[in-house]
Amino acid sequence: MSLVIHQFSETIQTAYVRLVQITEAESEQFPAPGKWSKKQILGHLIDSAANNHQRFVRVQLTNGLSLLGYTQNDWVAVQQYQSASWGDLLTLWKSYNQHLLHVMKNIPTEKLPHTFRIDESEEVTLGYWMEDYVQHLQHHLQQILS
Repeated sequence: MSLVIHQFSETIQTAYVRLVQITEAESEQFPAPGKWSKKQILGHLIDSAANNHQRFVRVQLTNGLSLLGYTQNDWVAVQQYQSASWGDLLTLWKSYNQHLLHVMKNIPTEKLPHTFRIDESEEVTLGYWMEDYVQHLQHHLQQILS
């Protein structure tokens, strides 16, 4: 798990340096009809952080939980990320992920095998989900930064 935590920390730091170079106008552009703007992708990553934050905490406290998923398109639309300030979104994204990094660093090893499921999905371990969170984050950051 230390490798995942190291990758997460590096991802936050290196991505932030590049993200702050994106202008407000660039963050608002849609790459194609029906595709999210950079602002909306970053908003989705904030939603992901918020949803996974409670998962990382709850699963430590109760093994075998069934948790609700979320409809990502609806969350992005309802929160109107497109009209938010790019700088404010960046600050929130970075701060929230730094807090998640802190949470992940402090999860006891014996809690990593705790399991849970989201909606009707297959049961997974907390350790697996932490790794998946970092991969998901990296995937969407690549979309923004490419």
